[in-house]
Amino acid sequence: MSFAHPSLARALAGLLAIAALGCAVLLFSDRGDAAVTGVTAVDSSACGPVQYGGSGAADALIVSDLPLQGDSRRRSLQMNEAIQIVLEDAGWKAGGRNVAFQACDDSLADTGLWSKVQCKANAKAYAANPSVLAVIGTYNSGCAENMIPILGQAPGGGLAMVSPGNTLICLTQSSPTCGNGTPKSLYPARRNYARVVPNDAYQGAGLAKFAQGKGIRSAFILYAAGDITSFGQAKTFNGAAKKLGIKITGFRQWNPKAYEYKRLMNVVGATAPDAVLLAGLTEQNGAQLIKDKVNVLGPNSGIKLLAPDGFAQQSTIDLAGNASKGMFVSVPGLVPQDLSGPGKQLVNKLKQKSDGPVELFAPYAGQAASVVLSAIAASGERAGVLDAIRETKVRNGITGSFNITSSGDPSVGPITVSVAKSSFVPTRVVKPSAALVKAARQG
Repeated sequence: MSFAHPSLARALAGLLAIAALGCAVLLFSDRGDAAVTGVTAVDSSACGPVQYGGSGAADALIVSDLPLQGDSRRRSLQMNEAIQIVLEDAGWKAGGRNVAFQACDDSLADTGLWSKVQCKANAKAYAANPSVLAVIGTYNSGCAENMIPILGQAPGGGLAMVSPGNTLICLTQSSPTCGNGTPKSLYPARRNYARVVPNDAYQGAGLAKFAQGKGIRSAFILYAAGDITSFGQAKTFNGAAKKLGIKITGFRQWNPKAYEYKRLMNVVGATAPDAVLLAGLTEQNGAQLIKDKVNVLGPNSGIKLLAPDGFAQQSTIDLAGNASKGMFVSVPGLVPQDLSGPGKQLVNKLKQKSDGPVELFAPYAGQAASVVLSAIAASGERAGVLDAIRETKVRNGITGSFNITSSGDPSVGPITVSVAKSSFVPTRVVKPSAALVKAARQG
């Protein structure tokens, strides 16, 4: 379905996101109507109505910022479902505050991709609304790069942002691949950002280690043109692979707007690699790229096909069909099937609400929500929430046990590699060494 006007599409997408959150008894408010929930909704057509299922009036608001259109829609809806479940389990409370939730969209109707303009507009709307105490998001690192400085200078000492999906190193740590003075330039006031997933240095190192274990001795690296996250993931794999003695036979970009990639795959094939790495997103014409890889270079049982987390969603398999079979994808952290305790309980609840597999990042959205609620319970004011997040220590949480380090990263960095069948099936958990992570970070 297509829409003539992007703002109408975003508004409808927000409403659809809310409708998909299950059948719990919730109160909804129109934008700006505090009579129902007790908080003022974010005034943006990119956001759905405020949700609240607690007793008494809400006096705090958290928002999610995710791409709710295009190929990532299903993943983002499940991430919002996970946030709602965590809120329900907490009784919509954080300490002495009653917390409501609003789901917002950072994508465009015509592409399904995040938009720099929309991300900045969303950040300004969150910062200007005193009811908002924290943002859960974003999924795309490029969007986060545009939002972090705006949120960091929000009234009240800055607005906290906790991401369940960003992996770009330069959001938190320096690297030769970083541009525009990042990460320092992102924090003109104070550090206001954290994430609950390992960054791409861990993912690049883990995927390269997995490749070595599969007997891969050479690889051709492809990355999506114009995307800093894709380039960064390509460089981290490059750095780790070289340290492991894997020969890089080529390092090239693909044009996400191209009609087909057979000529590109012929160039790849001429270097005779054991594997091809695709650093990018399914939304960046990834399905066509996968199809042409198989058409030109043969099935993935021969020349292996590897990709980081941008391809680790069910839509990759749905869109690429049989060509995706045997493809290996990595995700930072553990997959839903490997979680225990609170994580397993959340996954079981998500299964009851969904008609398909639990998306890989949904539990991390739940973990981000749990971190945010704990921080609000500790303070209840914007500046205090920031301080509390920086001191987070999670024990037996949804995604395990970890601390938030001074950089804003989690203290542990396992990587899970899954293989594409009818869905992505986990095949190995990799824990890369510190030396290999350092090599990946250097690119």
